[in-house]
Amino acid sequence: MSLNEHSLQALSWRKLYLSRAKLKATSRTSALLSGFAMVAMVEVQLERDYSYPPGLLIAFSACTTVLVAVHLFALMISTCILPNLEAVSNVHNLNSVKESPHERMHRHIELAWAFSTVIGTFLFLAEVLLLCWVKFLPLKKHKDTQTTTDNSTVSAGEAAAYASTAIMVPCGLVFIVFAVHFYRSLVSHKTDRQFQELEELSNITRLQNELDHRADAPNIQSAPGLFP
Repeated sequence: MSLNEHSLQALSWRKLYLSRAKLKATSRTSALLSGFAMVAMVEVQLERDYSYPPGLLIAFSACTTVLVAVHLFALMISTCILPNLEAVSNVHNLNSVKESPHERMHRHIELAWAFSTVIGTFLFLAEVLLLCWVKFLPLKKHKDTQTTTDNSTVSAGEAAAYASTAIMVPCGLVFIVFAVHFYRSLVSHKTDRQFQELEELSNITRLQNELDHRADAPNIQSAPGLFP
């Protein structure tokens, strides 16, 4: 095996291990967050005596449904592709990497990774915020305190909901900024690595050609001696 082929196989094996790690992280994260969302939907207790704003209930149900659907979609992709990568990675043969579908399924793996880590996590933050509003908004003031502080229009439940909003909105903004910065840094790192790998491959190809020319040079010099 030449140096060029060996470098290409090493690069393919590295991509295989990276794809497998992404799918494992996707499956764990999606299963965990979708389970939490389903438990929050089932266990939340709605007050029958309180008239919730229709927009709040619609937003809560829609966010929970989209959250579960996104994570289940990412989980389905990881469940379908991950066994094939595991089967190839457990075979101790350099040429077995060609049987792995990670190159062809690269877009699906990246889509599952983005759904689980970016979109799914952001939806989970929105789910927590909406759950706080649904849970604390029906809480009214105590009757004794209500008579003494009639000028106050914010109840304890509303104050708790506002506090959760004040905490979650900056956290969501920090999450978005970090996600954008992380993916930009990752793309720039991949671009730099691609340039370095192309330079390494070109250097290996040049060295291989020089070695081939040096091996052919003695044969060319001895060739006239064969004919008197």
